[in-house]
Amino acid sequence: MKIMKSIFALSLLVAPIIFGCQSMTDEAITVKTPAAETAQDQALSKSVHERLLADKKIDLSGITVTSNDGTVYLSGTVKSLDARQQAIKSAWEVRGVKSVVNSLEVEK
Repeated sequence: MKIMKSIFALSLLVAPIIFGCQSMTDEAITVKTPAAETAQDQALSKSVHERLLADKKIDLSGITVTSNDGTVYLSGTVKSLDARQQAIKSAWEVRGVKSVVNSLEVEK
């Protein structure tokens, strides 16, 4: 009986390790960006893009901006994690932005 309890206890400890661990992969998560923008969306995208280009400390010129009903989609590449964070922060600072979807990749 003690052996059965020990095996049961051991299986309770090992099961989460075997079944609960998620593997980390390099697979990218794809986000669908809007295929077409309304005039209002285009104006918002332009404002965000201009804000990104105005930042002279970090090069954010490799970023593409699209919008849909106040949601701004950032895609492209940046040189560092700091640049990615700055791009997100700058996008949020533009009037009319309701949410920001970050699909930026950091160069390796």
